Amino acid sequence: MRACRLAILIFLLLAQTASGAALQPIDLTVEGGEESWRPDPRFSLRWTNPPGVSVVHYRLLDPDGEVAEGERTQSWPLTEIPGLEVRNGPGAYTAEVWLESAGGATGPPVAARLRFDDEAPGPVEPAPASGWIGRTAFPYPVRLSHPAGMPLSGIRGYAVSVDRDAAGLPCAARICADGELDLRGGVEDDELEIGELPEGAWHLHAVAVSGAGVPSAGAGTATLRVDKTDPTVRLDGIPAGWSRVPVAVTAFASDAGAGMAPVGGGPAPFTAIAVDGGSPVLAPEDAVSFTLIGSGTHTVAYYARDAAGNVADGGATNGVPDHDPAIATVRIDSEPPRIEFAGSQDPRDPERIEARAADALSGLDPARGAIGVRLAGSRARFTELPTGIRGGTLSARWDSESWPPGEYEFRATAFDRAGNPASTELRANGAPMRLPAPLKPAPRLLVQIRGDAKRTGQGARIDGRVVIGRRSPLAGAPLRILERFPAGAVPRQRASLATTDSTGRFSFRLAAGPSREVLVQSPSTPTVRAATSQPLQIGVPARVHLHVSSAHARVGGRPIVFSGRVQTRGVRLPTTGKPINLQFRLPGLPWRAFRTIHTNRSGHFHYAYRFADNDSRGAHFQFRAVAVAEENWPYLQAHSGPVVVTGV
Repeated sequence: MRACRLAILIFLLLAQTASGAALQPIDLTVEGGEESWRPDPRFSLRWTNPPGVSVVHYRLLDPDGEVAEGERTQSWPLTEIPGLEVRNGPGAYTAEVWLESAGGATGPPVAARLRFDDEAPGPVEPAPASGWIGRTAFPYPVRLSHPAGMPLSGIRGYAVSVDRDAAGLPCAARICADGELDLRGGVEDDELEIGELPEGAWHLHAVAVSGAGVPSAGAGTATLRVDKTDPTVRLDGIPAGWSRVPVAVTAFASDAGAGMAPVGGGPAPFTAIAVDGGSPVLAPEDAVSFTLIGSGTHTVAYYARDAAGNVADGGATNGVPDHDPAIATVRIDSEPPRIEFAGSQDPRDPERIEARAADALSGLDPARGAIGVRLAGSRARFTELPTGIRGGTLSARWDSESWPPGEYEFRATAFDRAGNPASTELRANGAPMRLPAPLKPAPRLLVQIRGDAKRTGQGARIDGRVVIGRRSPLAGAPLRILERFPAGAVPRQRASLATTDSTGRFSFRLAAGPSREVLVQSPSTPTVRAATSQPLQIGVPARVHLHVSSAHARVGGRPIVFSGRVQTRGVRLPTTGKPINLQFRLPGLPWRAFRTIHTNRSGHFHYAYRFADNDSRGAHFQFRAVAVAEENWPYLQAHSGPVVVTGV
């Protein structure tokens, strides 16, 4: 017995030791990582607890390993410390976390390093630029001085920005983001190159950035003055396209570097315009004007020379070739185009209205021009028709069917690219451009249904003929067969196509489906008007099938089962199904309903019925299923054939 107790005691001690060893935080992590320095004294710790934890302990040690903040206890299984704050200045602190079970057992502490440094490095200064920076000086080298003060986290690198603001800063916030560092190699990585800069005064700002992302308290600044180009010359007065009036142009010159005003004994600035390769017209300093008068296409060269002698006249200065001058084009056309309607209408498309226009110099404007129509002899404004312009032809379509009957006159207006307008109301032969409305004849559609309308659920044939006037057949006419179904049918509408033969006749077989209304439509064509037949009504009865599980029913015995199906072609049944009336009768007597049931969504149904009346013995009952007509049911009422059941 004593040996047994000793074994139990040893087992309990081993279990407690194993439990304590496992009772420690799992994956204790510091937000941002233990190796990263942070400028914020507040740190977030997270971990995962093993099973059985009920109390969490933690404390903070200073960089020397002394207790900076004593033990804190949370009497619940905490897994996160969102704001542990260090208060004794920069340094690498240590946070210890250990766990306690419900039985009082404690595990070993797990440590995490908290690196804090909010000190700013000393200022840095970029080497000053000497004078103006020309276009060949780029990329421009810049060297930075080293900071005098070195924070505990060291120097991660330098942040540099170049902008127009003399008081600008390289970093957008109090702490520099890693993406804002331009030099990342530590304190010795102090040289960089500035890429191309536009002309003007620019300010370079630089700060050193500590390992914790803290920048120098102030940015070192250097001014970069850039003048890379010849004077900028702007030519005003150039029209976007052709002009129908004389064009006055003025060249304005400016220079952001040396300027356009005389300086000491340097070259005299001027601005120049040269037209069509002729001698230039010069004016002192920064502006010169010239007026172009004659029709045609003209070239205008314009340039200037600044006070430093920069010029772009296509020659050479001190043996160095100048840039070529800027060239602009001026186009002048003061004559209107010519325009006339076609001599007659095209018999294959009489409603197409055409006018032909031409312009010898600037050409027709393809975006402007219109054909208008109004009642002949009226003073009303012309109504513009949608007009296209292609290859010198204005073309519009006049839907004469949509206008009241009468005679109408037309006007065509065209523009050349210079904006000169021209209009006409005459044909090429000098006759007024007039047409009657309606201009096209209307066909007649003679349509009928062939076959038994009661069997159209299996497909019916529509025959017909399309004629013009009394008897003239309309051959090759496209037709649209439109079937409109009542509510509950899917789809609600269906359109098919047919074509008349050489005698104007057509035949079309409808697809099987529910009741419907059928229209035959002859669309408008270039030679005839649109027409629609009288509607044809087609009523289709539903198809109902009924079966019985036995032709004999024992009174008081097992029930017989009626089952069947109702036609669902072309209809989507609701979730509640289709109502079905079950009816019965004795031979020679009227039908009587004894139960209303519902199909499933596929149209199938079944019903169990038990004979209980002793009078049913020896009687021959007839049963049938009736699909009644109702809203959202696109079929006529119909019933199944009778089935006979004899009571026994």
